[in-house]
Amino acid sequence: MIQLNQVCKQYAKNTVALDNINLTINPGEIFGIIGRSGAGKSTLVRCMNLLEHPTAGQVIVNGNDLTVLSLAALRQARLKIGMIFQHFNLLSSRNVFRNVALPLELIGLSKKDISAKVEHLLSLVGLNEYRDANIQHLSGGQKQRVAIARALASDPTVLLCDEATSSLDPETTKSILSLLKEINKRLGLTIVLITHEMDVIKQICDRVAVLDKGRIVEQGDVVDIFVEPKDQTTKRLTQKSLHIELPEHFLKQVVSEPTSGKNPVLRLAFVGDATSEPVLVNLVKQYNVVVNFLQADFEYIKECQIGIAICQLIGEAADIQRALDYLGDSKVKVEVLGYA
Repeated sequence: MIQLNQVCKQYAKNTVALDNINLTINPGEIFGIIGRSGAGKSTLVRCMNLLEHPTAGQVIVNGNDLTVLSLAALRQARLKIGMIFQHFNLLSSRNVFRNVALPLELIGLSKKDISAKVEHLLSLVGLNEYRDANIQHLSGGQKQRVAIARALASDPTVLLCDEATSSLDPETTKSILSLLKEINKRLGLTIVLITHEMDVIKQICDRVAVLDKGRIVEQGDVVDIFVEPKDQTTKRLTQKSLHIELPEHFLKQVVSEPTSGKNPVLRLAFVGDATSEPVLVNLVKQYNVVVNFLQADFEYIKECQIGIAICQLIGEAADIQRALDYLGDSKVKVEVLGYA
């Protein structure tokens, strides 16, 4: 388990990178931390293995508060915390095999044991045939697989991934995320995934924390975060990922309060069984309103189907209110975005 208690990081008098972070990451889960550039994501993940020492607070990993350990004890604790980076951090002077072998050499393992371990790890990440390849001749995805194998060499219980797919193309990103998910299942590894892309979060994460200006503004189950985002930062991130951002010219027409001549704009979220129920068909038939769809998307997240639609209800005020009451009593989650 990873537990952060009131963690703060201040670089200068007026530069606060992390502000009172409280976070619990459960054993064996894939936990995402998302935010825009400058939100404090990389600082946060580097505090989890004390590559960055927090100004205040506790960092508890595997039952140890890393902030109070001696240097020798911290080195031992870090053996159980693997880390991979956006730019791989591999040694170009070593081939694939010797890059993966490096941490095993540093702890004094025998050549025989190193060879057996490295062969196993290369098989795990699908790079058997590249054992003798020059690092410079590998693709970005292959380099990241080498980095993952190297991070797993010391049998960690935690794997920290700092923007590990940011420099990869979409197809390669998908393959690396699939590999991380497989490793999580096979090894029971706790994975912390730092990213600025909600598409990455929805592919493999169990839970997510949203970071903005050094603070956690929202956290929870990934499905819940997509279905009912609370914070404006979260709403922007999920809308972009679900491709339901409304065009600027329409947003200019939207007002926050009911206004004569304007109709409500709704965000409807359908989860699981609700995606197959004819809620909107019934709405049109029974309440004499027109449903004007503006944006919609259906996705599978954590093997759960969700549907998000932004639409406008058009009709007489009394009919619209009855329709809203009907939606409120259904399994659909409704948010009134404004009036246009």
